[in-house]
Amino acid sequence: MNIFFVSLGCDKNLVDSETMLGILHENGYRITNEETSADIIIVNTCCFIQDAKQESVNVILEMAQYKKTGKLKALIVTGCMAERYKEEITKEIPEVDALLGTSSFTEILKVIDEIVDGKRPTHFNDLDRLPTTSAKRILTSGSHYAYLKIAEGCDKHCTYCVIPQVRGNYRSVPMENLISEAKYLASQGIKELILVAQETTLYGVDLYGEKTLPKLLKELCKVEGIAWIRILYCYPEEITPELIQVMKEEEKICNYLDIPIQHACDRILKLMGRKTNQEDLIRIVTELRNNIPDIVLRTTLITGFPTETEDEHKELLEFVQKLKFERLGVFTYSKEENTAAAKLRPQITAKVKKLRQKELMKQQQTIVFHHTEAFIGKTVDVLIEGKITEEEQVYIGRTYMDAPQVDGFIFLSSEQELMSGDMVKALITGAKNYDLIGDIVKGSVNE
Repeated sequence: MNIFFVSLGCDKNLVDSETMLGILHENGYRITNEETSADIIIVNTCCFIQDAKQESVNVILEMAQYKKTGKLKALIVTGCMAERYKEEITKEIPEVDALLGTSSFTEILKVIDEIVDGKRPTHFNDLDRLPTTSAKRILTSGSHYAYLKIAEGCDKHCTYCVIPQVRGNYRSVPMENLISEAKYLASQGIKELILVAQETTLYGVDLYGEKTLPKLLKELCKVEGIAWIRILYCYPEEITPELIQVMKEEEKICNYLDIPIQHACDRILKLMGRKTNQEDLIRIVTELRNNIPDIVLRTTLITGFPTETEDEHKELLEFVQKLKFERLGVFTYSKEENTAAAKLRPQITAKVKKLRQKELMKQQQTIVFHHTEAFIGKTVDVLIEGKITEEEQVYIGRTYMDAPQVDGFIFLSSEQELMSGDMVKALITGAKNYDLIGDIVKGSVNE
């Protein structure tokens, strides 16, 4: 039986998708890249913001058409949208044959068996259940990095966010499971581990009674074959001196942190349910940079949050200009039902939100361009992602400063033939917008 899989949304969702693919593969199902040849299509959905919901609906409807034009026998919907809108999907999209909630995806085999028996199953376990399986993930990035999901759910309850409603409370994955998975990923040629969760900095509090991310990092650094370890989604108020110290001590840990702050105005931060104020944010960023001078900080902002004034937008602009984050993304506020922020008045118009987003990103461009230009003449380590064309000896890679999918690249000329996954040193010769240009240092490949 052929199965076609669509994974939407975040990197945490991708890990769930790869786990389901592993379960299916180990039980004899064939994974196909052709929708028309699929007997079963599985769509792992996202519903974090309005655009994500619309994309999920569009993909479900598109896949449903293969019941008419392909050999499709069953359409299964999993993930956050299935969890949040199970009644609506059942009622409005009758082409969907089965639904799996966010804590139930490891039951994918059982669901398929029930479909074969003529049933239309729905599996929704307790949201605070931690799904586990012995199946090995089928990696889909096509590269030499992989995400390691260290926890599920979230306890923060920010006023704009539905994650606790669809993913449950914070549950850490036992450390021994993560070490075992990291060793497996290394055996598959993975060079870069990227730690993800709704919040990585609280890892271990529920299992071990304290923040044990530093201890986990030390154990992961011992895994042979892993060259880089990157940490995403660190809430600023949870960053500890122990975490900073282990980053300083361990060479494998990239001097890179993703610290979503969302805003810088104290009133807006309070309305968002965030646990920091502007003074806290300045202190934390300063501490990180003082201890790790070459650290690259990525953050995300929400613009157009309900009641945000023009003066508060200008305050955010001034804050971004002052702190000069090396990497920054800006989202316009998405009004989500059943959240406290949706009830706030006034809501900001879509036009104003877009204008404010544009202003922030225009200012950030200048900051980033100055940052990249400052690297001209320096030598950096690079993980090779691939070759641009067969005719030219130009390769594409990433430095420690760039996470996949969200940051920039480095383009390298090399007289030596390189392979994806090679580690090299490169002399930076130029910068173009968000990307770097360089030459391979002779004799540096995998040294």
